[in-house]
This record gives sequence, C-alpha cells and structure tokens, in this order.
Amino acid sequence: MNPYDVLGVSKDASEQEIKRAYRKLAKKYHPDLNKEAGADKKYKEVNEAFEILSDPQKKAQYDQFGTTGNQGGFGGGQGFDGFNFGGGGFEDIFSSFFGGGQTRNPNGPRQGRDLQYEMNLTFEEAIFGKKSEIKYTREENCKTCSGSGAKEGTSPVTCSKCGGRGFVQVQRQTPLGRMMSQQECDVCHGTGKEIKEKCQVCHGSGHVNEQHAIEVTVPAGVEDGNQMRLNGQGEAGENGGPYGDLYIYFNVAPSDKYTRDGADIFLKLPINFVQAALGDEVDVDTVHGKVKLNIPAGTQTGTRFRLKGKGAPRLRSNGNGDELVTVNIVTPKKLNKKQKEALKKYAEVMSENSESDNSFFDRMKKHF
Repeated sequence: MNPYDVLGVSKDASEQEIKRAYRKLAKKYHPDLNKEAGADKKYKEVNEAFEILSDPQKKAQYDQFGTTGNQGGFGGGQGFDGFNFGGGGFEDIFSSFFGGGQTRNPNGPRQGRDLQYEMNLTFEEAIFGKKSEIKYTREENCKTCSGSGAKEGTSPVTCSKCGGRGFVQVQRQTPLGRMMSQQECDVCHGTGKEIKEKCQVCHGSGHVNEQHAIEVTVPAGVEDGNQMRLNGQGEAGENGGPYGDLYIYFNVAPSDKYTRDGADIFLKLPINFVQAALGDEVDVDTVHGKVKLNIPAGTQTGTRFRLKGKGAPRLRSNGNGDELVTVNIVTPKKLNKKQKEALKKYAEVMSENSESDNSFFDRMKKHF
C-alpha cells in the first residue's frame, strides 16, 4: 500500500501539505465520528501513512526502497503502538475531538440561516433595472412568545441536565483507551435552556413559518448569474440573534435580437448590395431606441460599427457600454426581370475595366 495514495498527496508534497491531508482524513474516519463499516480500518491506514511521511528517515527509506521494513501496515503489523505524535499533527485533532479548545456559548445569540431566491428577468429588465415585490416563506420569531418558545407568562429555565452549558460529557471507548468527549445535550438540544411549558403557537421552537414580502430594487445592468444580498431578510436567529440574509440570484432571458458581453451589446444588421456599394444612412435598433447609422460606400460584409454609449449601464461604475453593429450583406434569392437586367448592365460596365471584373461578370451570369 502506498502512503502517498492513502493521504492523497504527491511525492513532492510539503510537510504542511502532508499534515493538512492527514488531519482531514483522520477527522473523516475517526471511529468516534464515523460509524460506517471499514472506517476504523481506513483510520488505521491513514495514521500508518502519516507515521511514515511525517518521519524524514522513514519517508526517505520508503522513497528509496518502497518499504520501511517492519514499520506499520506498509511492511509489518505495528497497529497503534509506537506512533510518533510529534509535530502538532495528531494531538491537535485529538484535542478538537475530545473537548479541547473553546466551546461555543449555547446561550449566546446566533444569526439565522441565509436564504436564496431566484428572480427571472427579461433582457430589457436586466438592462434598465426595475422594482418588484417578491414573496417567500421564512422562519420568523413567534409573535406570541417573542421567540422564547415558552408559554405566555412563563420563561425558559436553565437546563437541568447540562446546567446551561448545552453539552454533556460522555465517556467513550476508543482504540487509545477510554476517553471523555462532549456531545450536545439531548434535553435542551444545545441551547442551555429548558422550556417547561411550551408556546401553543410555535410549540417551543420560538419560530413560525410565515410568508414574507419585500420590495426589491433590481439595479440597472445586472447580468445572468449575478446575485444580490439583502441584509436581514433571511430566517430568524437564535437567542435574540439577528435574521440571516437573503441572496437573490438573477436569471436573465436571452434576447431574440441582441447578444451581450458585460456592458457591451451586439447586433447583426442585414444590408443589401446597393447599400454596401453606394453607402446609405439606415435606422438601427438599440435598447435605447432607434438611431441613425451611416454606412460608407464600399462597406464589406462583416464590417463592425460602434455606437458609443448605446449599450447596457455599467453595474459598478458610471456610464454605459457600447453597441457594436456588424453588417451582413444579404444576397437576394429572387430577382425580377428589371433587377436582373440592371445587374447585367452593371456587370458589363465593370467587365470593361479589368479581367478581374470579367470573372465577376461570369459569376453573376452563372448565378442568375
């Protein structure tokens, strides 16, 4: 078995990368946290791999010979005895598993959960923005008990089982012997408070599901996939904590006329051969209304023109983007007799100038 594969690191991984991978996997497969079949075996493999890769001598021996002799599960059957816990690896995880570090105050205020709302916009609504009232269901503080969960005229009391700590000490049998760990109190569910008489409206939770309405101002220039956060419009907090936030995700429908890249808008404009050859002034659609565009004589298909300031508003700065108009010379599919005669006369005149124009005349005759 390859210790690098077990920890999921490369042979040139740094000491910190090895330690980080070990901590993640040790926590994932620890027998006290993972009750799935085979987790204890995987946990042992992870520790054996870390024993090798955290020891420079063993690591060098494995890199050179592919084995460490009689060390651990990669060459023998050592088990848990003889592990090197130095370097701040295992003991840090062990401490977090079994009560080390600071414990969250169960009676402290906690912010409520954030919520998500998807808003559908047309192409034009995203360009110019709009105001819209939205409605959604969220958990709110119960008005009957003011969020305490207790029946009117009563109040929660300190939990009789955990003494208000929100957790209790539990003795567990681990591969390292008997250890004390902490788990959430099953009476107060981590709140540190016990409700003797529950509110008849919220049944002790302190929260009720209510439909909530709010007016949303969609800023001009939003794009598909953008999001906006509304503070305090999520769900109610715990122990007097603030409401969470509401994240609005915008789904913008595509336009059948325009495409968009940031603040710039793109439009394809069909023109005929005469307009391209002789030039013309044409009306062009923009999201801000029609504007005049001058087509110079001799314009080729694929030529792009820029209309300054006719794009979308720049979401995080002033001004608008541009509209970029690409002209496409359209060849007519059907011509009447007069049109055909006119084109033939044009081709004959052009053919008198150069051989290249003769080839143009031949193509025209073949086409018609």
